[in-house]
Amino acid sequence: MSRRDLSIVLHLFLGSARLQKKRAFLTIASIAWGTVTILLLLAFGEGLKRQFARNEQAMGTNLAINWPGETSKVWKGLPEGRAIKPRIDDIPLLQQRMPDVQVWGEMSNSRTLIQYARKTVNARVIGPNWVYGDPRRHYAMPGGRFLGPQDEEQKRRVVFLGNELAEDLFGKENPVGKTVLVNSSPFTVIGVMQRKTQTSAYGGQDKDHAVIPITTFRALFGRDKLNVVVVHTETEDEMESALERMRTFFAGRYSFDAKDERVFGTWNTVKGQRISAKIFLGMEMFFGIIGALTLVIGCVGVANIMYAVVKERTREIGVKMALGARRGWITGPFILEGLVYTLLGGLAGAVIAILIVTVLGLLPQEDMKVLEFLGKPTLSWSIGAATVAILGTAGLLAGYFPARRAAAIDPAATLRYE
Repeated sequence: MSRRDLSIVLHLFLGSARLQKKRAFLTIASIAWGTVTILLLLAFGEGLKRQFARNEQAMGTNLAINWPGETSKVWKGLPEGRAIKPRIDDIPLLQQRMPDVQVWGEMSNSRTLIQYARKTVNARVIGPNWVYGDPRRHYAMPGGRFLGPQDEEQKRRVVFLGNELAEDLFGKENPVGKTVLVNSSPFTVIGVMQRKTQTSAYGGQDKDHAVIPITTFRALFGRDKLNVVVVHTETEDEMESALERMRTFFAGRYSFDAKDERVFGTWNTVKGQRISAKIFLGMEMFFGIIGALTLVIGCVGVANIMYAVVKERTREIGVKMALGARRGWITGPFILEGLVYTLLGGLAGAVIAILIVTVLGLLPQEDMKVLEFLGKPTLSWSIGAATVAILGTAGLLAGYFPARRAAAIDPAATLRYE
């Protein structure tokens, strides 16, 4: 197409746009509304998927929690039904046997009195090895810290508080450095856990716990038998081997069959993670299908609009053809109209969707329980660009095919068109 033809097509398009301002506005508005709907749907779906993943992983990843139980097999003359109770001193030996993974023991005491000034609460007190912090996502708020190796070695009376437990005791006051009474013994608060939403837990939510060194727990409560033994690996594939080595270690130490599955009740979170990954993939496919169907509906709407425009102007097309208009002069303005209106509507819808998602992202999650649990909508730029491009293509094709059909009709027939 020559420069003269392009100039004529542009002139015809601008003339039509000036005469049909209302129709142009409504066309752009309808396309913008469809774009906003699609992008918000996909944004909420992406935010939901990411938040569910964060909630699922708030307890930690690649963990195996092992609760000691009883033997179910006779072993070397020893009867079945013997209780196996690992002790604190077993953990350093186990860690030496398994240097490539992290292992720790935990002891706990539910409904322990914790006091500050005139405030008293009943809370669960946990005594783990110091390595517990990072794998279990116990990250301290600014100004505080989690337990360290020296706290455990020196049996320090320090405590790390869950965020809601700290709020119950101190209100808005900063707890770090303050002294609380745990089971009537003074402890210094060294940190408060960062706020997190959690869907997986054992022994209750982390936000309600108080954590003290395992050696201090033994001195305070006079116990040395572990409630659980936890194994943490770097990758999912290492977990089965790590659990087998752990059972072999305790089998040799406490004389039971290493293949006796009743000795430890094990929660292997790796299996749960794999199931969750499939669920998240299913959610992504579901929202993708819904978004695609919505996009198809939007494309059909654009096509209907452009078809109605061409149908309405069939007589006009006939007059132009009778006066000697070329084929490109007929189809060009419609193609340009479909493309420009669709792109303008798509871009306007994308801007509106971005503004809505940005505003929702600025809202504090702490004040909105729904957003805290379901997550904030997250807009994917690639999806947004693809949506606008697909709608633009739909507008291009929707303007081209009806116009080409109208241009192929005999001018006399178009003039008689009702």
